[in-house]
Amino acid sequence: MKLYVPLDSAAVALGADALVSAIEAEAARRGVTAEIVRNGSRGMVWLEPLVELVTEAGRVGFGPMTVADVPGLFGDVGSHPKALGLVEDLPWMKGQTRLTFARVGVIDPLSLDDYRAHGGMVGLERAKSMSRAEIVAEVTESGLRGRGGAGFPTGIKWKTVSDAPGDRKYIVCNADEGDSATFADRMLMEGDPFTLIEGMAIAGLACGATKGFVYIRSEYPVAIRVMEAAVSIARQAGALGAGFDIEIRVGAGAYVCGEETSLLNSLEGKRGVVRAKPPLPALQGFMGQPTVVNNVISLASVPVILAKGAAHYKNFGLGRSRGTIPLQIAGNVKHGGLYETAFGLTLGQIVDDIAGGTATGRPVKAVQVGGPLGAYHPRADFGTPFGYEEFAGQGGLIGHAGLTVFDDSADMLAQARFAMEFCAIESCGKCTPCRIGAVRGTETIDRIAKGDASAIPLLTDLCNTMKAGSLCALGGFTPYPVMSALTHFPDDFARAKEAAE
Repeated sequence: MKLYVPLDSAAVALGADALVSAIEAEAARRGVTAEIVRNGSRGMVWLEPLVELVTEAGRVGFGPMTVADVPGLFGDVGSHPKALGLVEDLPWMKGQTRLTFARVGVIDPLSLDDYRAHGGMVGLERAKSMSRAEIVAEVTESGLRGRGGAGFPTGIKWKTVSDAPGDRKYIVCNADEGDSATFADRMLMEGDPFTLIEGMAIAGLACGATKGFVYIRSEYPVAIRVMEAAVSIARQAGALGAGFDIEIRVGAGAYVCGEETSLLNSLEGKRGVVRAKPPLPALQGFMGQPTVVNNVISLASVPVILAKGAAHYKNFGLGRSRGTIPLQIAGNVKHGGLYETAFGLTLGQIVDDIAGGTATGRPVKAVQVGGPLGAYHPRADFGTPFGYEEFAGQGGLIGHAGLTVFDDSADMLAQARFAMEFCAIESCGKCTPCRIGAVRGTETIDRIAKGDASAIPLLTDLCNTMKAGSLCALGGFTPYPVMSALTHFPDDFARAKEAAE
């Protein structure tokens, strides 16, 4: 028998490793040969650990599995209490458009043969037959934008680096995924690392770079292990080497190092502090040389663009938001996990239909989109299509497409304070609006919580100053959750005054 048990960090945290040991022990006791493949997660976190059994009909899922459920895998699996049916036929899977995550959960992450059998390396082979300008033009035409937060067109960044003079050029993958409710980078690296490697190699060809770095946060030990092993396998197979090679670097966990210039400083062995711009990293980045800095999902989306063509990828989405986006659904939610779909679904469709509403069964009060620096959206915003410009028009941002759901018991004044205090703690200290403003902002919110309504205009002015004067997203975007909480949930601020009185 052949089974798939995820090595994904979420599945491991929920007991996947213990399941593997139990399956091996049960198979030995019964004299059955069991082949166990450690795959990535399918993204249905509420069903983890999800075990898949290969049958003549396809891969049948069982979950969430416990050690006590293991013996049933060796009997009449149709009557197993945790049997879910064919995994590909589950509603969560059937509703998706999986381009970037097409292989995650399907293949053995560290089998290059498996990767190739499922369409891997086709994009790189095509890129090798193209000129640098042709590769850049293909990525530009696809409409791919940075999936790390800013939404900057990937092709324009690549063209800048490709055209820039320099002794050496670099491709840097920002895998310092520090936002709450974001886990797509980790899932991709753990479940399909060769897609990221292939994307970086294509970027190297497009820009004339010979070296790449993947900067991974230290809190991701499984991703680090899998990526290091995958790079070694790719190097031995000749997919990496003299023309372009990749090195894995591990960060120390500073949130601000998710900002590209802080990341570059850390990569160079310096303190993770924001650099003033100009010069742009595309012109003077790592070691002062032209450097592409892209997020994991941005680079991992490139192979399918090169393999199937820009028009195929561009056919999905809406407006200037083209292709697909891996939604990361978390918080007080019934069905949390990763769901890849084309841009364009409304926020209400995502929260109510895909996620199934709250886990508590209480009404949804707010959804924070874009991580801890994203705005809080009330139900009045649920008709907003999921796209970069569409959310900007609502005073928010998509960011890394992480969604945190809150029910009607949430205190939005407390959430606003958390956002401001988070900035105060994580600030690198480079610029005054962030370093000082976040501390004064936390104190001002505390005044409001004690019933001082006169502090509300002060908070508004302070947020506007931070937004305009901060050098990076940390200070510049912290006002978004604070001001959205104040704007959309004024009753929570008014109740603080009533409680004080």
